[in-house]
Amino acid sequence: MSNRNNEEESSQSSTYVNNPHLKDMEEDVLYHLNLATSTHDLHEMFGDVKFVCVGGSPQRMKSFSEYIAGELGLADAEYPNICGGTDRYAMYKTGPVLSVSHGIGIPSMSVMLHELNKLLYHARCTDITMIRMGTSGGIGLEPGTVVVTKQAVDSRFQPRFKQTVLGKSVVWSTELDSELAEELLQYSKELPEFNTIIGNTMCTMDFYEGQARMDGSFCSFTEEDKKKYLDEAHTAGVRNIEMESSVFAAMCKRGNIPAAVVCVTLLDRLKGDQITCSPDVLHNYEKRPQGLVGLYIKKHEK
Repeated sequence: MSNRNNEEESSQSSTYVNNPHLKDMEEDVLYHLNLATSTHDLHEMFGDVKFVCVGGSPQRMKSFSEYIAGELGLADAEYPNICGGTDRYAMYKTGPVLSVSHGIGIPSMSVMLHELNKLLYHARCTDITMIRMGTSGGIGLEPGTVVVTKQAVDSRFQPRFKQTVLGKSVVWSTELDSELAEELLQYSKELPEFNTIIGNTMCTMDFYEGQARMDGSFCSFTEEDKKKYLDEAHTAGVRNIEMESSVFAAMCKRGNIPAAVVCVTLLDRLKGDQITCSPDVLHNYEKRPQGLVGLYIKKHEK
């Protein structure tokens, strides 16, 4: 990277990244995204991005990119996977919208966000809004309900993300943009075919025992233990459970990026552990977050 680009990037505020070592790097390889500052003009490729939408599944993000292309009147063009040389993540750019898969769980989300935030930094993007769309298990909600996250909490219902750095525990805030959440809730009134609420989202490190499921290969607690724990979660304001929201919220806050989490519930965990809906019903549920996020983008795209 040229000194000129380094100077331009250093003049930015501490948006997206906060790492003094980046300015001393001759090249920044975004390995898992199959991009690099020496071989790609990131400003040319991504400088006009305003909305970044992330979700677990590569296929779901491809589907969203096709959906938003239609919503923005851009459906005539082709939008290939920008990360085509790697099977780690998928990325699609549709006008001002970047759609990126993040895999499953906190570690996979963290790797992707480190490189995505650096991409936004190198591309000199401005006024970014980032939204995670996904699926989740509900607590006390009808399946198909969409939850806009108020706070991302850990398994003890605390709004924090704990990380080990150099052998020491570091705690980051998981505060999300409350105005963005309220705006999404208001827009949901234009989509009356499904219910949308605001509630806390519990982020866990595991899909089975970590989410009080009793249908994994191991289980170390009773049905009574499980019920008590999920009741406590509900009392603490938790309305759904997934595996990425805490690190997503923490890293967006560290990067000064307004962010939201929008997840549909596939079942009520107070009534069972396994998903029993038909594939067609599940497909309909999975489209609900993209409908709400798409509506938000259409109202803000200029």
